[in-house]
Amino acid sequence: MTRGAAAHPLEHADAWLDAMSLEQGSSPRTIEAYSRDLQRLHEYLASRGNPSPTTIDARVLRGFIHHLVDLGLAPASVSRMVSAVRGFYRFLVGESYVTHDPSEQLETPKKWRTLPDILSPDEVDRIIGAISLDERLAFRDRALFEVAYGAGLRVSEWITLGIGDVYMDDRIVRVVGKGNKERLVPIGRRALAAVAIYTRELRPALVRGTPNATLFVNSRGGSLSRMGAWKLLRKYVDSAGITTHVTPHTLRHSFATHLLEGGADLRAVQDMLGHADIATTQLYTQVDRTYLQQIHRQFHPRA
Repeated sequence: MTRGAAAHPLEHADAWLDAMSLEQGSSPRTIEAYSRDLQRLHEYLASRGNPSPTTIDARVLRGFIHHLVDLGLAPASVSRMVSAVRGFYRFLVGESYVTHDPSEQLETPKKWRTLPDILSPDEVDRIIGAISLDERLAFRDRALFEVAYGAGLRVSEWITLGIGDVYMDDRIVRVVGKGNKERLVPIGRRALAAVAIYTRELRPALVRGTPNATLFVNSRGGSLSRMGAWKLLRKYVDSAGITTHVTPHTLRHSFATHLLEGGADLRAVQDMLGHADIATTQLYTQVDRTYLQQIHRQFHPRA
Protein backbone atom coordinates (compact mmCIF):
# COMPACT_ATOMS: atom_id res chain seq x y z
CA MET A 1 0.00 0.00 0.00
CA THR A 2 1.67 3.21 -1.18
CA ARG A 3 -0.57 5.85 0.36
CA GLY A 4 0.84 5.65 3.86
CA ALA A 5 -2.64 5.46 5.41
CA ALA A 6 -4.53 2.87 7.41
CA ALA A 7 -5.95 -0.06 5.48
CA HIS A 8 -9.20 0.74 3.70
CA PRO A 9 -12.16 -1.13 5.19
CA LEU A 10 -13.65 -1.97 1.79
CA GLU A 11 -12.41 -5.27 0.41
CA HIS A 12 -9.82 -4.84 -2.40
CA ALA A 13 -10.04 -1.03 -2.21
CA ASP A 14 -6.37 -0.62 -1.29
CA ALA A 15 -5.24 -2.69 -4.27
CA TRP A 16 -7.29 -0.56 -6.65
CA LEU A 17 -6.13 2.72 -5.15
CA ASP A 18 -2.52 1.58 -5.40
CA ALA A 19 -3.06 0.66 -9.04
CA MET A 20 -4.58 4.09 -9.66
CA SER A 21 -1.55 5.75 -8.10
CA LEU A 22 1.28 3.59 -9.46
CA GLU A 23 -0.01 2.45 -12.84
CA GLN A 24 -2.23 5.33 -13.92
CA GLY A 25 -0.40 8.17 -12.20
CA SER A 26 -3.49 9.61 -10.49
CA SER A 27 -2.76 12.57 -8.22
CA PRO A 28 -2.82 12.22 -4.42
CA ARG A 29 -5.91 14.45 -4.34
CA THR A 30 -7.77 12.15 -6.76
CA ILE A 31 -6.71 9.07 -4.79
CA GLU A 32 -7.95 10.65 -1.57
CA ALA A 33 -11.29 11.57 -3.15
CA TYR A 34 -11.77 8.04 -4.51
CA SER A 35 -10.84 6.60 -1.12
CA ARG A 36 -13.59 8.67 0.50
CA ASP A 37 -16.02 7.57 -2.19
CA LEU A 38 -15.28 3.90 -1.51
CA GLN A 39 -15.59 4.57 2.22
CA ARG A 40 -19.16 5.73 1.57
CA LEU A 41 -19.83 2.58 -0.44
CA HIS A 42 -18.44 0.46 2.39
CA GLU A 43 -20.67 2.20 4.95
CA TYR A 44 -23.72 1.76 2.72
CA LEU A 45 -23.06 -1.95 2.19
CA ALA A 46 -22.28 -2.53 5.86
CA SER A 47 -25.51 -0.83 6.90
CA ARG A 48 -27.36 -3.39 4.81
CA GLY A 49 -25.49 -6.36 6.24
CA ASN A 50 -23.40 -7.04 3.15
CA PRO A 51 -20.02 -5.29 3.36
CA SER A 52 -18.37 -7.23 0.51
CA PRO A 53 -18.42 -5.53 -2.93
CA THR A 54 -17.89 -8.90 -4.63
CA THR A 55 -21.32 -10.28 -3.74
CA ILE A 56 -23.67 -7.45 -4.73
CA ASP A 57 -25.64 -6.79 -7.90
CA ALA A 58 -26.64 -3.79 -10.01
CA ARG A 59 -29.78 -3.22 -7.93
CA VAL A 60 -27.71 -2.61 -4.80
CA LEU A 61 -25.43 -0.15 -6.61
CA ARG A 62 -28.43 1.76 -7.98
CA GLY A 63 -29.77 1.93 -4.44
CA PHE A 64 -26.43 3.33 -3.28
CA ILE A 65 -26.51 6.12 -5.88
CA HIS A 66 -30.13 7.01 -5.06
CA HIS A 67 -29.11 7.05 -1.39
CA LEU A 68 -26.44 9.66 -2.17
CA VAL A 69 -28.96 11.80 -4.03
CA ASP A 70 -31.38 11.53 -1.11
CA LEU A 71 -28.61 12.76 1.20
CA GLY A 72 -28.47 15.93 -0.87
CA LEU A 73 -25.00 15.48 -2.41
CA ALA A 74 -24.23 17.76 -5.34
CA PRO A 75 -24.60 16.19 -8.80
CA ALA A 76 -20.84 16.65 -9.40
CA SER A 77 -20.07 14.67 -6.24
CA VAL A 78 -22.48 11.90 -7.19
CA SER A 79 -21.02 11.77 -10.71
CA ARG A 80 -17.51 11.39 -9.29
CA MET A 81 -18.83 8.64 -7.01
CA VAL A 82 -20.24 6.80 -10.02
CA SER A 83 -16.86 7.12 -11.77
CA ALA A 84 -15.09 5.72 -8.71
CA VAL A 85 -17.46 2.76 -8.47
CA ARG A 86 -17.10 2.02 -12.18
CA GLY A 87 -13.31 2.19 -12.03
CA PHE A 88 -13.23 0.00 -8.94
CA TYR A 89 -15.36 -2.69 -10.56
CA ARG A 90 -13.35 -2.63 -13.78
CA PHE A 91 -10.35 -3.38 -11.59
CA LEU A 92 -12.18 -6.18 -9.76
CA VAL A 93 -13.14 -7.78 -13.07
CA GLY A 94 -9.62 -7.38 -14.47
CA GLU A 95 -8.11 -9.04 -11.40
CA SER A 96 -10.77 -11.82 -11.46
CA TYR A 97 -12.15 -10.87 -8.05
CA VAL A 98 -15.59 -10.79 -9.70
CA THR A 99 -16.82 -12.32 -12.95
CA HIS A 100 -19.55 -9.76 -13.66
CA ASP A 101 -19.46 -5.98 -13.44
CA PRO A 102 -22.66 -4.74 -11.71
CA SER A 103 -21.71 -1.11 -12.42
CA GLU A 104 -21.99 -1.41 -16.21
CA GLN A 105 -25.47 0.13 -16.38
CA LEU A 106 -24.89 2.67 -13.62
CA GLU A 107 -25.81 6.17 -14.79
CA THR A 108 -24.69 9.54 -13.55
CA PRO A 109 -27.41 11.98 -12.43
CA LYS A 110 -26.92 13.99 -15.65
CA LYS A 111 -28.09 10.99 -17.65
CA TRP A 112 -31.09 10.22 -15.45
CA ARG A 113 -34.41 10.77 -17.05
CA THR A 114 -36.30 13.77 -15.81
CA LEU A 115 -38.96 12.83 -13.33
CA PRO A 116 -42.22 12.71 -15.23
CA ASP A 117 -44.90 15.33 -14.73
CA ILE A 118 -47.94 13.99 -12.92
CA LEU A 119 -51.47 15.13 -12.23
CA SER A 120 -53.14 14.94 -8.86
CA PRO A 121 -56.28 12.77 -8.60
CA ASP A 122 -58.27 15.99 -8.35
CA GLU A 123 -56.77 17.29 -11.59
CA VAL A 124 -57.64 14.04 -13.38
CA ASP A 125 -61.22 14.46 -12.13
CA ARG A 126 -61.27 18.04 -13.40
CA ILE A 127 -60.10 17.04 -16.87
CA ILE A 128 -62.70 14.32 -17.23
CA GLY A 129 -65.31 16.55 -15.60
CA ALA A 130 -64.58 19.22 -18.23
CA ILE A 131 -66.11 16.97 -20.90
CA SER A 132 -69.55 18.49 -21.18
CA LEU A 133 -72.44 16.29 -22.22
CA ASP A 134 -73.29 19.05 -24.68
CA GLU A 135 -70.30 17.88 -26.73
CA ARG A 136 -71.35 15.66 -29.62
CA LEU A 137 -68.55 13.18 -28.84
CA ALA A 138 -68.73 13.49 -25.07
CA PHE A 139 -69.45 9.78 -24.51
CA ARG A 140 -66.41 8.80 -26.55
CA ASP A 141 -64.12 11.33 -24.93
CA ARG A 142 -65.12 10.34 -21.40
CA ALA A 143 -64.60 6.68 -22.19
CA LEU A 144 -61.27 7.43 -23.87
CA PHE A 145 -59.77 9.27 -20.92
CA GLU A 146 -61.27 7.01 -18.28
CA VAL A 147 -59.63 4.02 -19.98
CA ALA A 148 -56.34 5.82 -20.66
CA TYR A 149 -55.93 6.84 -17.01
CA GLY A 150 -57.73 3.84 -15.54
CA ALA A 151 -55.39 1.33 -17.20
CA GLY A 152 -52.22 3.43 -17.51
CA LEU A 153 -52.01 3.06 -21.28
CA ARG A 154 -49.48 4.51 -23.72
CA VAL A 155 -51.14 6.75 -26.31
CA SER A 156 -50.38 4.16 -29.01
CA GLU A 157 -52.31 1.66 -26.89
CA TRP A 158 -55.36 3.94 -26.43
CA ILE A 159 -55.85 4.42 -30.14
CA THR A 160 -55.31 0.78 -31.15
CA LEU A 161 -57.41 -0.82 -28.41
CA GLY A 162 -59.92 -3.15 -30.02
CA ILE A 163 -63.61 -3.18 -29.26
CA GLY A 164 -63.21 -6.80 -28.16
CA ASP A 165 -60.28 -5.99 -25.84
CA VAL A 166 -62.47 -4.74 -22.99
CA TYR A 167 -63.75 -7.66 -20.91
CA MET A 168 -66.65 -6.20 -18.98
CA ASP A 169 -67.38 -9.21 -16.77
CA ASP A 170 -63.73 -9.74 -15.85
CA ARG A 171 -63.03 -6.00 -15.46
CA ILE A 172 -59.85 -6.12 -17.50
CA VAL A 173 -58.52 -4.77 -20.77
CA ARG A 174 -56.28 -6.71 -23.12
CA VAL A 175 -53.44 -4.48 -24.26
CA VAL A 176 -50.89 -5.14 -27.01
CA GLY A 177 -47.89 -3.02 -26.13
CA LYS A 178 -44.32 -2.56 -27.33
CA GLY A 179 -42.91 -5.51 -29.23
CA ASN A 180 -46.42 -6.91 -29.65
CA LYS A 181 -46.31 -8.04 -26.04
CA GLU A 182 -49.75 -8.68 -24.62
CA ARG A 183 -50.80 -7.88 -21.08
CA LEU A 184 -54.06 -7.90 -19.14
CA VAL A 185 -54.73 -4.83 -17.02
CA PRO A 186 -57.49 -4.46 -14.40
CA ILE A 187 -59.83 -1.54 -14.93
CA GLY A 188 -62.32 0.18 -12.68
CA ARG A 189 -66.07 0.59 -12.70
CA ARG A 190 -66.01 4.19 -13.95
CA ALA A 191 -64.05 3.28 -17.05
CA LEU A 192 -66.19 0.22 -17.74
CA ALA A 193 -69.40 2.23 -17.36
CA ALA A 194 -68.08 4.94 -19.68
CA VAL A 195 -67.13 2.35 -22.32
CA ALA A 196 -70.55 0.69 -22.03
CA ILE A 197 -72.37 3.99 -22.59
CA TYR A 198 -70.11 4.98 -25.48
CA THR A 199 -70.40 1.65 -27.31
CA ARG A 200 -74.17 1.59 -26.86
CA GLU A 201 -75.12 5.22 -27.41
CA LEU A 202 -72.56 6.74 -29.75
CA ARG A 203 -70.10 4.42 -31.46
CA PRO A 204 -72.68 2.71 -33.76
CA ALA A 205 -73.71 6.11 -35.11
CA LEU A 206 -70.07 7.03 -35.79
CA VAL A 207 -69.05 3.87 -37.65
CA ARG A 208 -72.41 3.65 -39.50
CA GLY A 209 -71.95 -0.02 -40.25
CA THR A 210 -68.39 0.41 -41.55
CA PRO A 211 -66.14 -2.46 -40.40
CA ASN A 212 -63.76 -1.03 -37.80
CA ALA A 213 -62.57 -3.15 -34.90
CA THR A 214 -60.91 -0.21 -33.13
CA LEU A 215 -62.74 0.83 -29.97
CA PHE A 216 -62.17 4.58 -30.14
CA VAL A 217 -63.03 6.12 -33.51
CA ASN A 218 -63.04 9.65 -34.85
CA SER A 219 -66.08 11.65 -35.90
CA ARG A 220 -66.09 9.97 -39.33
CA GLY A 221 -65.88 6.45 -37.95
CA GLY A 222 -62.19 5.99 -38.74
CA SER A 223 -59.40 5.20 -36.31
CA LEU A 224 -58.33 7.95 -33.94
CA SER A 225 -54.82 9.31 -34.62
CA ARG A 226 -52.11 10.12 -32.06
CA MET A 227 -52.43 13.80 -32.92
CA GLY A 228 -56.20 13.61 -32.59
CA ALA A 229 -55.87 12.09 -29.12
CA TRP A 230 -53.34 14.76 -28.11
CA LYS A 231 -55.57 17.60 -29.31
CA LEU A 232 -58.54 16.19 -27.41
CA LEU A 233 -56.56 16.06 -24.19
CA ARG A 234 -55.21 19.57 -24.71
CA LYS A 235 -58.76 20.85 -25.23
CA TYR A 236 -60.04 19.45 -21.93
CA VAL A 237 -56.91 20.37 -19.98
CA ASP A 238 -57.47 23.97 -21.05
CA SER A 239 -61.18 23.74 -20.19
CA ALA A 240 -60.28 22.44 -16.73
CA GLY A 241 -58.02 25.44 -16.13
CA ILE A 242 -54.90 23.32 -15.63
CA THR A 243 -51.82 25.30 -16.60
CA THR A 244 -49.09 22.66 -16.19
CA HIS A 245 -47.79 20.86 -19.28
CA VAL A 246 -49.95 17.78 -19.86
CA THR A 247 -49.48 15.17 -22.59
CA PRO A 248 -51.17 11.81 -23.14
CA HIS A 249 -48.24 10.17 -21.35
CA THR A 250 -48.93 12.33 -18.29
CA LEU A 251 -52.04 10.23 -17.64
CA ARG A 252 -49.89 7.07 -17.68
CA HIS A 253 -47.34 8.65 -15.32
CA SER A 254 -50.15 9.69 -13.01
CA PHE A 255 -51.69 6.21 -13.06
CA ALA A 256 -48.40 4.66 -11.89
CA THR A 257 -47.65 7.28 -9.28
CA HIS A 258 -51.15 7.19 -7.76
CA LEU A 259 -50.94 3.40 -7.43
CA LEU A 260 -47.58 3.59 -5.66
CA GLU A 261 -48.74 6.42 -3.41
CA GLY A 262 -51.66 4.20 -2.43
CA GLY A 263 -49.32 1.37 -1.43
CA ALA A 264 -49.31 -0.79 -4.57
CA ASP A 265 -46.52 -3.33 -5.01
CA LEU A 266 -43.80 -2.24 -7.47
CA ARG A 267 -43.89 -5.57 -9.33
CA ALA A 268 -47.64 -5.32 -9.79
CA VAL A 269 -47.30 -1.80 -11.21
CA GLN A 270 -44.54 -3.06 -13.51
CA ASP A 271 -46.87 -5.72 -14.89
CA MET A 272 -49.71 -3.25 -15.40
CA LEU A 273 -47.47 -0.79 -17.22
CA GLY A 274 -45.90 -3.51 -19.35
CA HIS A 275 -42.32 -2.60 -18.42
CA ALA A 276 -39.77 -5.26 -19.34
CA ASP A 277 -37.31 -3.96 -16.73
CA ILE A 278 -38.40 -3.07 -13.21
CA ALA A 279 -35.75 -0.33 -13.19
CA THR A 280 -38.02 1.60 -15.56
CA THR A 281 -40.90 1.30 -13.09
CA GLN A 282 -38.61 2.38 -10.24
CA LEU A 283 -38.54 5.82 -11.84
CA TYR A 284 -41.99 6.31 -10.31
CA THR A 285 -40.69 5.53 -6.83
CA GLN A 286 -38.59 8.68 -7.19
CA VAL A 287 -41.76 10.63 -7.91
CA ASP A 288 -43.43 8.99 -4.94
CA ARG A 289 -40.43 9.79 -2.72
CA THR A 290 -40.53 13.43 -3.83
CA TYR A 291 -44.24 13.57 -2.96
CA LEU A 292 -43.60 12.06 0.47
CA GLN A 293 -40.82 14.55 1.14
CA GLN A 294 -43.16 17.40 0.26
CA ILE A 295 -45.81 16.05 2.63
CA HIS A 296 -43.22 15.65 5.38
CA ARG A 297 -41.96 19.21 4.99
CA GLN A 298 -45.52 20.52 4.97
CA PHE A 299 -46.90 18.69 7.99
CA HIS A 300 -44.10 17.45 10.27
CA PRO A 301 -43.51 19.79 13.24
CA ARG A 302 -39.72 19.41 13.01
CA ALA A 303 -39.39 19.49 9.24
